[in-house]
Amino acid sequence: MSQSEDWRAKNVRRMNRFHALRAARAKPALGFVSQPEPKSIGSFARGRQLIGGNFLFAGYLVEAPNASIWDIEAPASGFVEEIHGFAWLDDLAAVGDYNARRRAQDWIRDWMERYARGKGPGWTPDLTGRRLIRWIHHALFFLSGQETEVSNAFYKTLGQQTIFLSRRWQTASPGLPRFEALTGLIYAGLSLVGMEEHVAPAVKALAKECESEIDAEGGIPTRNPEELLEVFTLLTWAAAALSEAGRIAEESHLAAIERIAPTLRALRHSDGGLARFHGGGRGVEGRLDHALASSGNKTPPGQGLHMGFLRLSAGRTSIIVDAAPPPKVEASFNAHASTLAFELTSGRRPLIVNCGAGGSFGPEWRRAGRATPSHSTLGIEGFSSSRLGARKMIGGHLRELLVDVPDDVRLELRGGEDGAGFVAGHNGYAHTHGLTHIRQIELSKDGRGIAGEDTLATITETDERQFDRMMDKLKLQGIPFQVRFHLHPDVDAELDMGGAAVSLALKSGEIWVFRHDGRAKLSLERSVYLEKNRLKPRAAKQVVLSAAAMDYATRVRWTLAKAQETPTTLRDLEMDDETLI
Repeated sequence: MSQSEDWRAKNVRRMNRFHALRAARAKPALGFVSQPEPKSIGSFARGRQLIGGNFLFAGYLVEAPNASIWDIEAPASGFVEEIHGFAWLDDLAAVGDYNARRRAQDWIRDWMERYARGKGPGWTPDLTGRRLIRWIHHALFFLSGQETEVSNAFYKTLGQQTIFLSRRWQTASPGLPRFEALTGLIYAGLSLVGMEEHVAPAVKALAKECESEIDAEGGIPTRNPEELLEVFTLLTWAAAALSEAGRIAEESHLAAIERIAPTLRALRHSDGGLARFHGGGRGVEGRLDHALASSGNKTPPGQGLHMGFLRLSAGRTSIIVDAAPPPKVEASFNAHASTLAFELTSGRRPLIVNCGAGGSFGPEWRRAGRATPSHSTLGIEGFSSSRLGARKMIGGHLRELLVDVPDDVRLELRGGEDGAGFVAGHNGYAHTHGLTHIRQIELSKDGRGIAGEDTLATITETDERQFDRMMDKLKLQGIPFQVRFHLHPDVDAELDMGGAAVSLALKSGEIWVFRHDGRAKLSLERSVYLEKNRLKPRAAKQVVLSAAAMDYATRVRWTLAKAQETPTTLRDLEMDDETLI
């Protein structure tokens, strides 16, 4: 961290503390005008874990039975941010019994005693907005049986946090942090007596953010599907709160909801989970369907790209492909080198996946998860289609950004009576090897067969000269590359006799068979599946085709075919994705 960056980070913290202290001296809120119905969805299992003293945040588990959540020695900054954001209150409310209520009441009271006067790390606009939403959602859960003194303190700190947000929301980073801050400000202004004056400015500011951050196709600059879901959820909550209070959201706010809904449908696999790209996970269980239902929007996704992703679906099979350059440097520090990678889901079971975001397991896993070999695509050995190199101070953290990203990604859709598909290419290896990766995938009409082709080729004479230089450097031994197909941990994979095919058995009883044209070496290797809120990466496998580019064009063909289908559970007999919300 440079001295100037360190000074800026410290100055932001000082200003947050200054405005929090000023807010503490302002006139407090007097009570609730109205209280929105709880809309945030919690996890019963995680709520039970919290009650038992098992604190799992940001990939770290701290076991502290009978301890206050604020007495825990936090192992990482992400852990601290999660507990100060109070999203865990949803989990305790999901349990809803005496023990859950007691934990919630004790820990909110502890927070008020320790941090209400502007102390601690929770005084940032995005965390304050997240916290206000949860406190208002679950106010009755907390206030039940409380003494007047505690209730008054609760209203006072709600007012304090509202005033802090009204003065500091502009300092939140554009995107999800600012949407969190403004939604929290709208919630508080609508709900609390004496805070009404903050609603109108926040509504206008939120509408302006919708215009600047949500593009014409309903996407966001980070191209993170899970983050798009979080933004969409906040916008629907804010619109609903305004409607319940007899107000109408700004036109650009409502238009953003209309644009995002079909994009999220395009980014959802047939099992209901989101495609895992650019730092995003599958999404909190049930949140996507709940958010889409709450929005009232039923527009299906159109043809072509959605936030840079292409979705193919037929029968019970869905394929989602990253068919655009990674997010720009200034847009995201979670961008992955995943151009032309794909995920495939059959019915309610993921089959082909990407490894996922590894940030919760430490910086090394985070770096590994962003590299091309962690995605189901072609990669030249020792290289990524985008390079990790540049560093930038973002949110008080030194982040590595992608550089040398593909700047020419082309896509052509193909369709016919037999099915649908595409051919696409990117120049991520042109500057190093003179090679363009061209990927073609076709999905059969019944969804039971996929045919793929990956090609490395030179396009121009300049590319040929660069290829020749690299071949000379490698003593004409060829440029080694691999085409990887990472498997979900629940897939049981077995290399057939002779190494000509791989059988892939799903827990549903389905069996898929992977074959290739013999121009590459087929192997079954170890892989990992990186999930948030787990203690360790999950062991998995990957199918790998290995070959070497010897000429100006090298081609590898492969197929995936469903050989058997015997659903074994009610879950696998559920409706396909076309009938979901």
